[in-house]
Amino acid sequence: MVKKYKKDDATSYALGATLTVELIKRRPESVRAVYVSPRSDIAAVPEAARAHGIPVIESEKAINVLSPKGNCFAIGEFEKFTSPLSAERDHIVLVNPSDSGNLGTIMRAAAAFDAELAVIRPCADPFDPKTVRASMGAAFCINFECFDSFEQYISRFGDRAIVPFMLNGRPFESAEFDEGKRYSLVFGNEATGLPESYAAYDAVRIAQSDKVDSLNLSVAAAIALHRLYAAKRR
Repeated sequence: MVKKYKKDDATSYALGATLTVELIKRRPESVRAVYVSPRSDIAAVPEAARAHGIPVIESEKAINVLSPKGNCFAIGEFEKFTSPLSAERDHIVLVNPSDSGNLGTIMRAAAAFDAELAVIRPCADPFDPKTVRASMGAAFCINFECFDSFEQYISRFGDRAIVPFMLNGRPFESAEFDEGKRYSLVFGNEATGLPESYAAYDAVRIAQSDKVDSLNLSVAAAIALHRLYAAKRR
């Protein structure tokens, strides 16, 4: 019997046909079941599920419980998985992000620009269906890992360039990136940014006009990831 998602659950949900197909494509071993609405005529979801031996359950009640919006016709239930970070990849590090939409959008940017994601607790839940939906399936194809503190992250990945983004940092456009080095781009909470202690690293800032106070976290992260990606491919 399905139930509304809770953070401590062992499973989560991909809401919608597109996300469910992406889940099956990327992590078929994690999929427990697929629920489809009797009103749906989308054949791709049950076909993809049955090709991997995944149970397909036709249930309007399950759809309504998990997604009360009327435009959802398929849902994938999956077991939460681990995807440890690699020391050989660039990382984006989010310190205490609180918004599921931002977290999912940054997952998508990380996938687009070939990076992995570290998240420092307390934080938005990477497996919340809202996060998964905002990621547009990127949650299933990138490595991401949560840490209890930035120090815990550094104890494993300190042998690399740490680049915090702070309002008092030097201009980001002055930063140079070496193709042979690994980088961690570090961003703080949406409301408070990074604590002053992060200024001990070589902090940078993204130049902007004075028409707004700051950029949205996911926008700033995408700008930074793109510049790193582009610089290492010149």
